[in-house]
Amino acid sequence: MNASGKQRPTMADVAAKAGVSRALVSIVFRGQPGASRETRERVLRVADEIGYRPDNAARLLARGRSRTLGVMFTVHQTFHADLVEGIYPEAERLGYEVLLSATGQGRGEAKAVEALLSHRCEAVILLGTDAAAADLDALGQRTVAVSVGRRVSQARVDSVHTAEGKGIRQAMDHLVELGHRRIVHIDGGRGPGSAERRRAYRAAMRRHGLEPEQRVIPGEHTEQSGIETGRLLLAERDAGRPLPTAVLAGNDRCAMGLLMSLSRAGVEVPRDLSVVGYDDSHLSHLMPIGLTTVRQDAVLMAEHAVRFAVERLENLEREPREAVLDPKLVVRGTSGPSRDDSA
Repeated sequence: MNASGKQRPTMADVAAKAGVSRALVSIVFRGQPGASRETRERVLRVADEIGYRPDNAARLLARGRSRTLGVMFTVHQTFHADLVEGIYPEAERLGYEVLLSATGQGRGEAKAVEALLSHRCEAVILLGTDAAAADLDALGQRTVAVSVGRRVSQARVDSVHTAEGKGIRQAMDHLVELGHRRIVHIDGGRGPGSAERRRAYRAAMRRHGLEPEQRVIPGEHTEQSGIETGRLLLAERDAGRPLPTAVLAGNDRCAMGLLMSLSRAGVEVPRDLSVVGYDDSHLSHLMPIGLTTVRQDAVLMAEHAVRFAVERLENLEREPREAVLDPKLVVRGTSGPSRDDSA
């Protein structure tokens, strides 16, 4: 039965409508010789018309092994570039090619994924997906799928991510040890890991007895979000509200946007305000002042994602797995002691 309560189309239904035997339909979907080109096309067309979908094993056999992994990524997410760089060598080591499909303005995840499947990718690796769990589960029923950067429960997909809470705790402990009390968090919105990072920030503020100072500013995992937050904080300062002594950004891109706003206004980091990011993307090393950030091991995450995909292809009945990797705080030049006399 499908979700609407109707009986799912069967191979026998395809055979009846196509006017061939069930055995011949089976030959077509197994990709074996014995059916003419015309018959094969008719069977596949009828299957599409009535909504028949073979299981994963039959689908792979029907189209042959392309030995290609599809990767969905977001063009402007620098950490995704680091992940892609790690995916290629591991895929090559295991005998697979990689095909990329980007999301961006006017091109959502669904379109990016469908493009990968239409190009015969045997599995898809989703970098930073924000799709609903139900949609991911539906995708996992159609093909082998791995989510990177986001834990997905109740969906038939493998997942690889860092222990978000642990990374935020490291960052918060670092700032508190430096004497910071007015620590603001820029939320990542629907971005991967945002909910876990937000919860961990609030928990850390409570644990350090700083709950009255707690403040979460809505944002996104973009430079523009950091720029806008900087403008907000500067406008509040001009209206008489002191700047926070430290800001924990949702990710490195957001932190960099914030640093741009602060620098243009003459705010010195870390003398006047400390900034911490999350990801340790390659851009965090290229700034005039290195960004203190929580490192996610892009290479290790990429290797796990590729192995999960390949091992599932070798055993389609394997239950979904989850890899949780340890993050590590990397202290650079954007964090320093608090100069707040009231701290």
